[in-house]
Amino acid sequence: MALKETLNQVKETVTQAAQQLPPAGGPLGRTTWVFSAGFAPSQSTGHEPEFTSRNTLCLLNTADQPACVRLTVFHEQADPVGPYEVLVDPRRVKHQRINDLIEPEAVPLDSPYGLVLESDIPVVAQLYYLDSRGGELSVSHLNPAP
Repeated sequence: MALKETLNQVKETVTQAAQQLPPAGGPLGRTTWVFSAGFAPSQSTGHEPEFTSRNTLCLLNTADQPACVRLTVFHEQADPVGPYEVLVDPRRVKHQRINDLIEPEAVPLDSPYGLVLESDIPVVAQLYYLDSRGGELSVSHLNPAP
């Protein structure tokens, strides 16, 4: 009898977990993402805008509806600022330069920051870093904290 009860509990747990998954073919990603290692240098070398030092938030919306993404920027020496709103069209990618976020206020350059991203539907997010200071080119992708 104990084995049958255990199997029923396992079945119930699996059923509850499956109900929390998006439907097959549904949107991929999450509604909340966190990036703790942002930094946009003010200095650049090379042609603009291709080689302007920057951070770019790369967003992927696999859903059949637009995603409204709200960003809050956290600073070392100041209160958080936001929300900045970014619209990602259905089944599209959007690359948003952090340097271009102006409203409600410009994100300071040469200062560490963190981002909290909240979306009304699941999206996939990654932060891309390009540093062209000193005539050298450094590129990396920052994966979010779980």
